[in-house]
Amino acid sequence: MYSGDQEGPKELSTRVNSARLPQFTGKSVRLACKVLTLDANRMTVEASDGGQVTVVQIPPNTNISDPYVEVIGKATNPTTIQMYACVNLGQDLDMKLVNDTIELIHDNRFYQKMFC
Repeated sequence: MYSGDQEGPKELSTRVNSARLPQFTGKSVRLACKVLTLDANRMTVEASDGGQVTVVQIPPNTNISDPYVEVIGKATNPTTIQMYACVNLGQDLDMKLVNDTIELIHDNRFYQKMFC
């Protein structure tokens, strides 16, 4: 279960890349990404498959200190996530491995059998 703030959903969040994001509009998602631009209320990130995603409504006091983060939030449209929370992932992340894992999660042989 998602253990975000009081306003966030209490449901599972699926890991996605930019190509998979449109399939989850209106649902909770997790996006491992590289921060490209950041200001007080929005950021542009590069997903593991190289696509760009806009992240909006960054909660106050969110600590984004690393270039690689995992955004947890609601997919509001095919290219935008409303952030609930963020996890810093460090200075270096193998985005190809992340993307391969996401594609494996969504592979019909495994989706909703091994992964939620």
